[in-house]
This record gives sequence, C-alpha cells and structure tokens, in this order.
Amino acid sequence: MSQISLDAFTPTEVTELVGRAGVAKGNMRLDKVFLSSVSAGCLLAFACGTALSTNTAPWFQENAPGLIRTISALVFPYGLCMIILSGADLCTGSFMFTTVAALQRRLPWYRMLTHWLVTFLGNLTGSLFVVAIIFGYGNVFSADPFKSQVIAFAMKKQVTPDFHMIFIRGIGCNWLVSLACFFGIQGRDLASKVIGIWWPIFAFVSLGFDHVVANMTFIPLAIWVGAPKITVGLYIWKGIIPTLIGNIVGGGLFCGVYYWYMYLLPTDSDGFKER
Repeated sequence: MSQISLDAFTPTEVTELVGRAGVAKGNMRLDKVFLSSVSAGCLLAFACGTALSTNTAPWFQENAPGLIRTISALVFPYGLCMIILSGADLCTGSFMFTTVAALQRRLPWYRMLTHWLVTFLGNLTGSLFVVAIIFGYGNVFSADPFKSQVIAFAMKKQVTPDFHMIFIRGIGCNWLVSLACFFGIQGRDLASKVIGIWWPIFAFVSLGFDHVVANMTFIPLAIWVGAPKITVGLYIWKGIIPTLIGNIVGGGLFCGVYYWYMYLLPTDSDGFKER
C-alpha cells in the first residue's frame, strides 16, 4: 500500500518560518506596522459584528445557548482568515512570531516589545474606527434585539467574571489563536490555510475565551449603545489588562517558547538540550 503524503510544512519548518516572519515584522517600518495593525483591527471588528449579529437569537439564547454560541463560533473565524491572508498585523499573533525571532537572537528584545506596542495601538485604532464610524454612526446595532445582545454579551464579558478568570481565559484564547497562525503557515495552498486557521478560532470562540483585540470591539460597542455598569475604566481594568497579559502568556509562552524549544533549540548527540 502506498503511503499518503501531506502537502504541508513540518512543525520544524513552520517554526522556522514563524521566526522569519517575526524578524520581518519586527524590522518593519513603524508607520507600516501601525497601518497594517489598523487594518487588522478593522477586519476583526467586522467578524465581531457578525458574531454579535449571529448571537442575536432570543429563543436560542433562552433555550439552546450552547448551540447558538457554536453557530456563532463557526462564522467568526473569517476575521482571522482575512487578517492572515492579507498580511495584516494582529498584536496577538505578534506575541508568537516575534517571541520566536527574539529567542533565535535574530530580533532584539526591544524591537519585539516595540512591535507589540505599535500593533496593539493600531489594532485599537482600527477597532474603534469600525465601532464608531461603521457600526456606531451606521446604526448597525442601535435597535433591538441587536442592541440588547450587544449589551448582554458585554455584561457577560466584563461584569460577571473576576479578573483572574479573564486572565486565564486570555491564556487559552491566544494559545488557540497562535495555533491558528501556526496552521495558517503550515498549509501550502489557500484552502489548507483557511481550514487550518478556522478550527482553532472556532474553538476559542465556542469556549467563550477572551481576545484582547476582539474586546476592542465588543466592549466599546456596548459603551456606545449605552450599556449600564460598563465604563471606560472598567473596560481598561477587565477588558484590556487581564486579557492582554493572558494573551501574551498564551501566545508568547505556550506557543512561541514551546515551539522554539521543541523544534529550533539544538540538541546534542545524547538527545539533551544544549546549555
């Protein structure tokens, strides 16, 4: 029987490509990094809007909340597909890409941190642009039942959980998002890349994890439509800080450091890692 070969890069090859991408991203002109990350923030905001629209199903929310969240999770991944395939920069992906490059000593640590900061600010700018101009002044979510769903979703994200819960969910989220970026590189053709990206993103959304850039749409939009108990201060305290730290741990440590250690750190002849 002939063996079936997969037309995909090996994990070692993917990790090397991740490092190369991290070098390229970390050395990009900052104005281009910012504009690229603005684009990524806008694209993900569109997917967030679709998720909220799909979730606006009162009967399902009352009788089958798990099912409607699963359906919403199935459509949300198109956001990351657009981001990766168009070459835009998401700060959560940068946590893996530039960490691998820095661990390879091909990118200075200060450039890694600079890239994280600029992409975060660009993602926030793009997300708020869509929230205010496209969704806000476009009155996309201004009427019920869509307005009520925006508020209810944000309340579950910000008011109900404790700080440490959001942090832990942030770890799980970017562990999966970074894995989606990894699979997006692993596939050689467009269909393989899309499929590889799709399922880890489906997983994080269906599990209700927290993504710092997605929160840049979900929570400000709720503030825009007048959600009670949700303020800018609360958003910073529970929508940005724990989520961002968790996303850094999930993408930088659980993916970046792990894949570098497993596939790029040399081993001696006895199989032990070199000191």
